[in-house]
Amino acid sequence: MSQNLIGIYVVSAVERIVVAIAGRKEPPWSQSSRSERSDNGMKRTYAVLLGIVLLFATPGLASADVHSSPADAQKNINAVIARGLTQRGVPFTYGGGNTDGPTTSTDTAPAAPEATTSLLGLIPAPLATPAPKVPGFDASGLMVYSYAAAGIKLPRRSGDQYDYQGGRKVLPAQALPGDLIFYGPNGSQSVTMYLGNNLMLEASEPAVQVSQVRFNDMAPYLVRVIE
Repeated sequence: MSQNLIGIYVVSAVERIVVAIAGRKEPPWSQSSRSERSDNGMKRTYAVLLGIVLLFATPGLASADVHSSPADAQKNINAVIARGLTQRGVPFTYGGGNTDGPTTSTDTAPAAPEATTSLLGLIPAPLATPAPKVPGFDASGLMVYSYAAAGIKLPRRSGDQYDYQGGRKVLPAQALPGDLIFYGPNGSQSVTMYLGNNLMLEASEPAVQVSQVRFNDMAPYLVRVIE
């Protein structure tokens, strides 16, 4: 049944409801009312019911903000993957990455301990100075950056991404490109993005890279954010 026929059918049904409420045999606009107050009340009643009908009879109006079309979903997934892949080779930086790109670590690097005299009276060589902070991504930061291509702001930590309310958990056997793969209890250790063909995009030492999917310590579910 076409949308127009559905709309006509539902409008006709509403007319009958309004007539029944008013105790009349015809729609309210086909007769003069007994009083102006009664007529105004019927008009308001019909306007409300007609608005409800139009909401559900107009194609796409009722559900436009609930689910995207398959074509739009695939377009967004492609954009997410493409944005993530542009960062291959960017250094791994613990705590790095946001919706705008790579960042320096938000954590303070540990200071090198002072040299001490050994039992033989020799001063050991000083420990290497921690490498200077460089802009980069950690695992969850890369996912935040990638999904920003679709206007989606993921939580910053992988464990929170695993429980992201805007996503749906799926089994590994149901994996599709763009799904998030998690590691550790409740996804608390790391997160990567499935690319298809048993490949994934990840931010790990030494840099953002494409690698084979690892199954050790994988969480029982993946998370699908776009569908």
